[in-house]
Amino acid sequence: MIFPPPPEALARRRGSDNGTARSPTRRESSPVTSRPEEPVVIDGGDKACVRLLLELRAHLAELAPGTLVHLLASDPAAPIDLPAWCHLTGHHYLGPVPEAPGTPAYALRVAADVRATRPDAPWHPVTRQN
Repeated sequence: MIFPPPPEALARRRGSDNGTARSPTRRESSPVTSRPEEPVVIDGGDKACVRLLLELRAHLAELAPGTLVHLLASDPAAPIDLPAWCHLTGHHYLGPVPEAPGTPAYALRVAADVRATRPDAPWHPVTRQN
């Protein structure tokens, strides 16, 4: 599932605004802004925090660094736990997705240099034993 872009982004792609043709501005004609990034959507459902983070970690391991992810999660602890877990692991928490329909969604970006956590405990970093 991918959230649709906002209506103004669709209008920019079509080169019109509510059916009225308009000239593209300098910014709109730039290749960097011509196509909004589409996120990878992960549906966490109503899973509790630990299970949600274990599954999220597995999904993120398969994605390229820099990938935008929208996590759907109805767990009331998600808005607290997700930013803390991203800080712990090095992923970039971007905040709630305000235009997400239905289930609350949270945006994050996959980091290139991720700090590992224990396979059975996503809140505990992997430590080297000498």
